Amino acid sequence: MYLTKEEEQTLNGEAGETLRQAIEILVALGDIYGADRLIPIKSAQIAGVSYKTIGDAGLEWISDLEGRVKVPAILNPAGMDLEDWKRLRISPEFAEKQKAIVRAYEKLGIRCECTCTPYTLEGFSVGYGDHLAWSESSAVSYANSVIGARTNREGGPSALSAALLGKTANYGFHLDENRVPAVSIKVECPLEGSDYGALGYAAGKVVGSRVPLFYLRDTPGKDELKALGAAMAASGAVALYHVDGVTPEAKKVTFEVPEETIVIERSQIDEVYESRGGAGKEPELITIGCPHCSAAELRRVAELLEGKAVSKETWIFTSREIAKRYPEYVGTIEKSGAKVVCDTCMVVSPATNSYSCVMVNSGKAFAYVPGMCGAEAVYGSMETCIEEATCTEKAAGKKEKKAGGSH
Repeated sequence: MYLTKEEEQTLNGEAGETLRQAIEILVALGDIYGADRLIPIKSAQIAGVSYKTIGDAGLEWISDLEGRVKVPAILNPAGMDLEDWKRLRISPEFAEKQKAIVRAYEKLGIRCECTCTPYTLEGFSVGYGDHLAWSESSAVSYANSVIGARTNREGGPSALSAALLGKTANYGFHLDENRVPAVSIKVECPLEGSDYGALGYAAGKVVGSRVPLFYLRDTPGKDELKALGAAMAASGAVALYHVDGVTPEAKKVTFEVPEETIVIERSQIDEVYESRGGAGKEPELITIGCPHCSAAELRRVAELLEGKAVSKETWIFTSREIAKRYPEYVGTIEKSGAKVVCDTCMVVSPATNSYSCVMVNSGKAFAYVPGMCGAEAVYGSMETCIEEATCTEKAAGKKEKKAGGSH
């Protein structure tokens, strides 16, 4: 792997121990994956923020680092709402550790807006062909697929190293040859809303880490593409996908049709709605916003909750910037008794561990909640989630259960 004179000096420790560690990480990855050099990046998005997932060892490592990031960098969701952590009954001990992690990142010049949808933030723009070092699986998928930028699925340490250096190793999805689809997926049934998360959950299991090219009957919007990619990244390891005639590379680049074709039927999508693990419990907690709600999704939740009251614990997750930008939506949602929560999500917050069954409208959350939160997950559309949240116990006992709701 070729290094410039300045990079060699950094590797030799002449720019300090923090940058020596950073470039050592990137060079090691580059050697493993056959990178020819380091390349400049436009931005970094760094995972490894929740105290629930990184613990004391992670906090100690980050706290020992010195220096400032060379490019705009932002954090993944933390383990709690940083401004109102008590509302989800986070312990003071956890809160102190979480605040220490965020302060350690802030000391390095990182924007401490904790979100898995950095592409929605002002001043953090990403364009077609931009090289990035992002680490959260759904953000990586969105950047590669929906924007047409270029990033590997970085680990927290490698994304942080790239931010400190302003560079990453040139391998994987930074290269044209690795962005070519390896398998076609045909879906001939109509799709809408949460169907895309269910499709992603089903597709990820069969695609693994390959690059799929979708042929769909309908044209998905950006939130539907977000849900599709997030679910595939969670149930499989898909970091890049194309949709024929929709995503930017599928429109700009002429791909050869892959030899392998997988057909996904409506019945496979319905199975996600109908699937119940374990004991088949009733949902105790309703959650929406994994990845974080966009402005359009927050507006839709507000419309569904207007004039209603929730009868179950209900959490709506979004970035703090979106919440502050649309206080009218937040006000309507919270008037119902539901909570709009920022900086975190149901997957990385210890608050979810108090519940035995969680209803989600996200294929990503459906994949992660059982393993990371120890709870049974139930999948439904946003409409079904709100219906479940607002029904009384008496009505819930009488109503006919429909796992999928309106699709």
